[in-house]
Amino acid sequence: MKSNFNKPFTQQEAIDEATIERVSALLRGGRLHRYNTLEGEISEAAQLEKEYATYQEARYCLACSSGGYALAVALRAAGLKPGDTVLANAYTLAPVPGAIHNAGGIPLFVEIDDAWHIDVVDLQQKAEVSGARFLMLSHMRGHIADMDRIVAICKAHQITIVEDCAHTMGARWNGIRSGNFGHVAAFSAQTYKHINSGEGGLLTTDDPVIAARAIIMSGSYMLYGSHGAAPDEAVFAQVKLETPNYSGRMDNMRAAILRGQLQSLDDNVRRWNERYRVLETRLSNSTAIDVTERRQNEEFVGSSIQFRPRLAVSGFEPLIANCLARGVDIKWFGAEQPKAFTSRYDSWRYLGEQEPLPQTLEVLSRTCDIRVPLTFEPADCKQVADIIAQEVEELQSAFAMTGRDESELSLEPDSQN
Repeated sequence: MKSNFNKPFTQQEAIDEATIERVSALLRGGRLHRYNTLEGEISEAAQLEKEYATYQEARYCLACSSGGYALAVALRAAGLKPGDTVLANAYTLAPVPGAIHNAGGIPLFVEIDDAWHIDVVDLQQKAEVSGARFLMLSHMRGHIADMDRIVAICKAHQITIVEDCAHTMGARWNGIRSGNFGHVAAFSAQTYKHINSGEGGLLTTDDPVIAARAIIMSGSYMLYGSHGAAPDEAVFAQVKLETPNYSGRMDNMRAAILRGQLQSLDDNVRRWNERYRVLETRLSNSTAIDVTERRQNEEFVGSSIQFRPRLAVSGFEPLIANCLARGVDIKWFGAEQPKAFTSRYDSWRYLGEQEPLPQTLEVLSRTCDIRVPLTFEPADCKQVADIIAQEVEELQSAFAMTGRDESELSLEPDSQN
């Protein structure tokens, strides 16, 4: 009899009692809007901006309504004009091309390599011929590419780097925090990210003009002096009359929820990586599964793990069905139609016809992904990995014994599950 896993992959840890009390006090006071403060009072949103700028080792920070909003306003604040080409790695999630589209840019997707990074060779070629002035670099699923090479390419071609750090809050490359390589960075505080307010985003930069524009765009009116990590008044005077208001502020309640979690973020990074290593070790021990080894100069956050079952493409849906029947929720990036949070660059048809990216499609056709919630214990991670390994190995054995092609397999889960 096969064992089943019985914990949900979407359950987050409870909010701590001190934060609950802070939010309760805020609700009792009724001042939820970030600019609704008493004389001498610093809002929760402003305090979060100051604290996150310190954590991120950045000069300026803006608390936003969502990570997607932060990406779009980052592009606009960095000078994107309607119709500008934006280079972007083809392996990402739908809010990233959505943010480019929202900002008025036209994405030009770049191939990815076999380790899920942006392909620096294709980036170099497209930087040379496209005339693009922007790169939206998505550190997708926490995989940080060779930032030294990427920065050199972009510097040589005068390309502004906007970093999408939705999956790399707390991560570093060669000791430098993810988000501090480009001109401006965006982080997410959506439920499945590294700090959780249900929805929310943070923008960081060391550029005072980008910071001032972003703050005004977020809907500060002339109240930008009440922000916690903002440029001097003189910078706002340069841009305030030519910068639109897009109203994407974070409210005080979400900021209060995040401030407590920020204090425990580094410890949670350690806990995520402990669980990741359990999954990585067990999956790597299976001869039927490939797991890419993380590079030493990448201090990642293991809040998800990607792996490649050694199956033909037509074997992935039976694998997913069998694992789901045993309580293990695998996402597959190779499906032709979007499912749940997963989609491919060729399914974003509102962007128009895209250049074929055969290398990306081949990599994604074999890419499976699972979340690593902190509500899982290390023993849970071992059980999850055991179930995945068992199901992949059984499918391999079934193919070998029968000589059937995987396309002949039923999508019905094993009756023993």
